[in-house]
Amino acid sequence: MQGIHERALILGGAGVLGRAVSHRLLAAVWSVHVTGSDVTKMPTDLLEDGARFLASDRHENEQLARAVGAGAELLVDAACYTGAHASTLLPHLADVDSTVMFSSKAVYVDAAGNHVNSDAVPHFHAPIPETAATLDPGHGDFTTLEGYGTNKAAAEHVLLDSGAPVTIIRASKVHGAGASNPREWMFLKRILDRRPAVFLADSGRGGDHTTAAVNTAALVETVAAHPAARILNSADPDAPTGLQITRTIATHMGHHWREVLLDGIADPDLGDHPWNSTPPILLDTSASVALGYRPV
Repeated sequence: MQGIHERALILGGAGVLGRAVSHRLLAAVWSVHVTGSDVTKMPTDLLEDGARFLASDRHENEQLARAVGAGAELLVDAACYTGAHASTLLPHLADVDSTVMFSSKAVYVDAAGNHVNSDAVPHFHAPIPETAATLDPGHGDFTTLEGYGTNKAAAEHVLLDSGAPVTIIRASKVHGAGASNPREWMFLKRILDRRPAVFLADSGRGGDHTTAAVNTAALVETVAAHPAARILNSADPDAPTGLQITRTIATHMGHHWREVLLDGIADPDLGDHPWNSTPPILLDTSASVALGYRPV
C-alpha cells in the first residue's frame, strides 16, 4: 500500500493495539483517522506523526456513521465487545474494503470447557489453532471475567455470519507502548524497590503466550491487503516463560537478584505472576504466517 489515498479508520484507537496499528499505517503513508470521545486521551505522538482525531462515540450509531463517512480501505474496531456492538457496525461496512475486529484468546475453551478467565485453570496441551472450541456466545456483562469471553464470542459470530470481509484477530497477553495496565509492572516495581530476590511459582516454568502490539499491527497491515472473512491468532514468534520474562526485565534494568524457584508444594499464591500457566498457553499462528504476515 503506497499512496496517501488509502484511508484507515481506527475505532477506539488510543489503546495499546490501536496505537501500534496507527503508527504502522502512518509509516506506510496511510491516512489514519482515530476515533475517541476525549481528545485529551489521544496519544500526542500519533498526532505528531500525522494521525487525525475524530471525536466520535463508537457506540452511538449516528456518530459512528459520521466517522465512517464515505468509507475506508481499512476499518479497525478496537472497541467491539458484544454482539450488540458488532450489530451496530454492520450497516456501515458496505463502503469498507477490509475490516478488522480485535477479539481475544479468552474465547477458547479446553476439553473440560475451562477458559483463561474461569475459576478452574484451563489446560491446553498444544498450540491453540483458530479452529479450536470456543465459548458459547453470551450477552451478560462484558466487563466481568465470566462475561468478557462470551460477549467477544457473540461479537465474532455476528460479524462472521454477516458475510462481510471481516478478519477477527485473537490476541494473547498484549504488551507494548501505551498499555494502560502493563503486566511487566509486577517485576519492575520490585526492581525499583531494589528487592534482593524474586520468587517464582513452579520454578518459573509457567507461560502464557505474549503478543507484541507491533506484531498485531503488522498482521493488520497484511490483512488490509487481503480482505476476507476469517479468524487469525496473533502472538509473538517466541513464548517466554515467567523466568525468561523476569530475567529480560531485570537485565534491561541492570538489576541483579536471587531467583527463588519454588516447587509444586509451595503456597500457590507465593511467586504467582501474570504468565503463570502450566502447561504454557500457546497460540498457533501458522495461518497468519501463511497469509504473508511477518512478525516485527
